[in-house]
Amino acid sequence: MSTIRIDRDGAIRTITLTRPEKRNALNLEMLEALQAAFEETPAKTERVVVLRAEGHVFCSGIDLAERQRTPAARGESPVEGMLDAIEHCPLPIVGVVQGAAIAGGNELALHCDFVVASSKARFGMSLAQIGLAPTWFLAKKLVEVCGPVASREILLLGDPLPAQKMLDLGIISRVAEPEDLEAETKKIVDRLAANAPLSLKAMKALLVREMAFRGGIDHDDIDDLIQAARESADAKEGIAAMLEKRPPNFTGE
Repeated sequence: MSTIRIDRDGAIRTITLTRPEKRNALNLEMLEALQAAFEETPAKTERVVVLRAEGHVFCSGIDLAERQRTPAARGESPVEGMLDAIEHCPLPIVGVVQGAAIAGGNELALHCDFVVASSKARFGMSLAQIGLAPTWFLAKKLVEVCGPVASREILLLGDPLPAQKMLDLGIISRVAEPEDLEAETKKIVDRLAANAPLSLKAMKALLVREMAFRGGIDHDDIDDLIQAARESADAKEGIAAMLEKRPPNFTGE
């Protein structure tokens, strides 16, 4: 069963997450499919990409059950290749967030150029609540989009923020009532599709390059801290508690 669906309609390419029964959790198959979809050279007629999801949840983040079976090695995160493909996609991307966007799902949304969210949507990075930490790459995007104050609230507290709060902080583009979400999305998509495509490609590349400097900062020591958290007893306990739907018992080990 495919984890994503790709539809093309003239100037618009729509990529849909299709694991609603798993809250659209990002397993390796979905990560690879999304990366391939965004690395695909756009057709000459295409002007904009829409990223959306089936079901009530936009994306609950990395598939924790799969992660338990195959832990990520130091400095590696399979989600990074997919998000890098999104960031460097030459076309503007509109994310349509109808429900919760948590951890990797939050990053997926924030890597889009525009986010249109339902008033019922929530955004968050709950990693501290399960004993994990974001990689340098993931935190870099969070600070770029959210700024240092909001990034501290999102990362250190770990509680999801409602869509309206995200809009008030200037992190997402639009909030609409659920019944108006498609109409609000169409306004942005139609405007983008009508703009000069070469101008959009140049501006998208310019914006990505302007923010690229953080990737060159030395962060080996940070990688060590992140890996220590990944391999800790607390991380194993946090993931198990999340899957078993119980409070974790952290010991700092």
